[in-house]
Amino acid sequence: MNAPLSERRQAQLAALTDAAERRIAEGGMASLKARDLAADIGIALGGLYNIVTDLDELALRVSSRTLGRLGEALTAASDALPLESKADAVNRLVAIAHAYLHFAKGNLRLWRTLFELRLAEGTALPAWAADDQLRLFRHVAEPLTLLVPDMDEAQQTLAARTLFAAVHGIVTLGLEERLVAVPLTALEAQIEWLVRAACRGLGE
Repeated sequence: MNAPLSERRQAQLAALTDAAERRIAEGGMASLKARDLAADIGIALGGLYNIVTDLDELALRVSSRTLGRLGEALTAASDALPLESKADAVNRLVAIAHAYLHFAKGNLRLWRTLFELRLAEGTALPAWAADDQLRLFRHVAEPLTLLVPDMDEAQQTLAARTLFAAVHGIVTLGLEERLVAVPLTALEAQIEWLVRAACRGLGE
């Protein structure tokens, strides 16, 4: 007896996302081809678009998985440390930044996809995808609340995003090994220096 169509579609979506994740991990976004993906899960090319609207949606679903695993890595780094004092808050922010670096190094092509994907003009980011992205900032926001208790929500959001952007910039340049990049061997130390300097500026 065949499973209900909704369950079948869910199974096909999971299989298609698995296939897309494997291809991105092996060859980056450029390897995401509809015909190859359809062959991977044994369906006709046209059938792929009965499962997802387009390849952008599929890439977003892979990115959602990546963000979920990144979130788990940041949670593990956070939960391993106490959060009772301002010094604890700074140490947590350093640990989170280091966890981000290690995740990026260990999942390079999938991590890059988080920032390479560009939706077609006029296409809005789905709410579920936006929620996945915003959820990451809570890891930074929690220690910031302890570090600067008088900061209002808007200021906290701006500070969290600015700190993330600064760490992300160092990680990106370092992993791309560009001319101005921090050497890989110095990345951890430089990231820690940056985070601690930013925290002093915020009122450590």
